[in-house]
Amino acid sequence: MACYSLFFSLILLLAAVCYGQDDFVCSRATYYGSPDCLGTATGACGFGEYGRTFYNGQVTGVSRLYRHGIGCGACYQVRCNIPTHCSEEGTKVVVTDYGEGDRTDFILSTRGYAKLARPDMEAELFAYGVVDIEYKRIPCRHGRNLLLKVHENSKYPLYLAIVPLYKGGIYDIVALEVWQEDYKEWRPMRRAYGTVFDISNPPRERLSFRMQMAMEANEEAKWVQLASAIPSDWKAGIEYDTAFQLN
Repeated sequence: MACYSLFFSLILLLAAVCYGQDDFVCSRATYYGSPDCLGTATGACGFGEYGRTFYNGQVTGVSRLYRHGIGCGACYQVRCNIPTHCSEEGTKVVVTDYGEGDRTDFILSTRGYAKLARPDMEAELFAYGVVDIEYKRIPCRHGRNLLLKVHENSKYPLYLAIVPLYKGGIYDIVALEVWQEDYKEWRPMRRAYGTVFDISNPPRERLSFRMQMAMEANEEAKWVQLASAIPSDWKAGIEYDTAFQLN
């Protein structure tokens, strides 16, 4: 009976550590290496070079949090659970890629993983390879307007692909639509992959969009309109400022 009592006491203690403080969730994290310690330009979210340097290279690939691309651009606070090695604050990272590890939710960039450690303890933490962590979703604070980048694969004027950049707050982009003036209707865009939305034969006029935004926690959804966000003579690879910030 004493053994069972001890067992259940340990289970309750673990639950308190994982879920008892500000909604942190238990998981595991590892890291991937790159020559410059930044992210990768070939990430599954479609961010390209933006996905390498964002958050000063503190980026991550995720598995189940990827959610078919809806999780791209989400921000998380991640902290590990080795008191002698891990800082109290941990690291703040943004999702730019998909990746699966050894029962891990996060595959952090080298810079992101290093921020988990106390000062002068980075090497010891890297030696673990995989660490137990706890994480929670946090709002993204970019201090930048939302940008709509015309993906490099776009072909003017017959094919348009859009990548939203600097998505702020804690909302996810669930859907993206473009206004068709001659039909007076919103045309849905396809989520091609990650956070890349595309459409064939887009309208030829200056383009207005609306995004459906939802909070992961309570599924509260809202529509945000971006009027005249992209000119009619748009060009592949160019980023257009929407003059809008989502908090």
